[in-house]
Formats: sequence, C-alpha cells, structure tokens
Amino acid sequence: MTGKEFKQKMLSPILWVNLLVMALVTVLLFIGLWIWLGRYTHHGEEIIVPNVEGKLIGDVEYSLEMLNLKAVVIDSTYDHSQPSGAIMVQQPKAGSKVKSGREIYLTINSKASPMVALPDIADNCSLREAQDRLRQLGFRIGPVEQTDGDKDWVYGVKCQGRNVVAGERVPADAVITLIVGSGSEEEEFDYDDETPGEDDGQTQSFEYD
Repeated sequence: MTGKEFKQKMLSPILWVNLLVMALVTVLLFIGLWIWLGRYTHHGEEIIVPNVEGKLIGDVEYSLEMLNLKAVVIDSTYDHSQPSGAIMVQQPKAGSKVKSGREIYLTINSKASPMVALPDIADNCSLREAQDRLRQLGFRIGPVEQTDGDKDWVYGVKCQGRNVVAGERVPADAVITLIVGSGSEEEEFDYDDETPGEDDGQTQSFEYD
C-alpha cells in the first residue's frame, strides 16, 4: 500500500463513521454497566434496622418484608419468662444501616424447655454446693425437704414430684427439690437405775466358831 492509498483510507468517511459508532457503543455499554451495578448493589440506599427483639416471629417477618429486608432464624434458646417464638437476639442490631434485601439473623425463644442431665449431687455434697451446681446449669431450686440425717447434707433429689437420679435428663426450667438432713437424729441410750456394786439390800450372816 502506497502512502497515497493509506491517506485516502484514513480520510474515508466510512472509516470515521465506523470509529464514531464504536466509540458511542462503548460509552453506552459503560453507562449501562454503571446503572446496573448501582441498582444491583443498591448504591446510596440505606435502611435503618428496626428493633424486633421481644416481638413474635410472625409479626417480625411481615414488618421486615415491608422494609424489603429478610428475616432468617439461625438459632433458638429458652427463657420461661418470654412467650414461644419471641425474638431474643437480632443481628444486625437495631439502628444499624443496611441495604435493601439484607438478611436479618434472628434467635428465637424455643417452644419447649431443653433437657439437661442432672448432676451427681445426691449423697455426694452439701446443700450449698448442690444449689451452686444446679444454678450453674440454669435450674430453679424450690424449698428443701428435710429428713433425718446430718444437717444440710443432700440425701436425695426430686423433680416434678418424683425422685430423680444423677444423669437423668430433666427440663431445664423444672423446679428442683433437694432432700437434706435436718440434723435432728439422736441416738437413744438405756441407762440402768442401779449402779454395779451397790448393796441390793440383802444381808449375809456369818457364823463363827
């Protein structure tokens, strides 16, 4: 190709039209991609997370959906003072700023109390030690029952009116009754009224030659 032919091609209107069209298409593609990314990532959009703790899961799911947020239950716990299905913990916390479509992770109150193995306390520890061990496991402790034996020594355990043994699984919210010694056991002794060696009132007579 001669220099003259190259110059003619460079000055050709068709070439410049094609270059202009390509540049325009490239710009439009970048603009479209920018708009799509903004919508996909919800750029500049902020939603304040409401406080849902203490509310029931059914109501929370609806209220979050109205804000274009999604409720996701990830765990459960148990608190006898709260109704079943109540939200105990939420993440993110209330007041956090999130984007539309964000999942709100929830821990709800279980319908039933978890079962916990009873520790080995019967005939194995004192009243105070047994109470401490039970409280650490979350048990509630009712009034003690007393029986004959060493004072404040645990002789048995009751749950829901029946005797239970170490390792048996009982509801964590059940009231535990401890059977402890009253310290009132006394030994009885029989004493003779007569002291050995005392004169029994009989006289002996001796004859002398």
